[in-house]
Amino acid sequence: MSAKKPLFRIQFVSNGERYELFVRECCQGSMFGFVEIGDFVWDTHTSVVLDPSHEKLKDEFADVTRTYIPMHNVLRIDEVNKQGLAKISQLSDKVTAFPTPVYTPKK
Repeated sequence: MSAKKPLFRIQFVSNGERYELFVRECCQGSMFGFVEIGDFVWDTHTSVVLDPSHEKLKDEFADVTRTYIPMHNVLRIDEVNKQGLAKISQLSDKVTAFPTPVYTPKK
């Protein structure tokens, strides 16, 4: 009986955008302070309508076998049963990246 590899949905922040990806491999990376993800799972489109953010993600991670994300950029990691749509969305102006400097100079 073959065991199916788990499927993870990982959400993280990068360059002011919120990424949501589906991967089969997710673990604490060998580099301290990083989460390692690999074996990306992409949606095979069965409809005529294509999502531009999904296509942008596929292009960005086309030649990537695994990537390392800083732990403080990770918003959430879920093990899921069904694959959803990978996407990039804009963060609102109210979201502040962590960590911020303790001292902020006056303008």
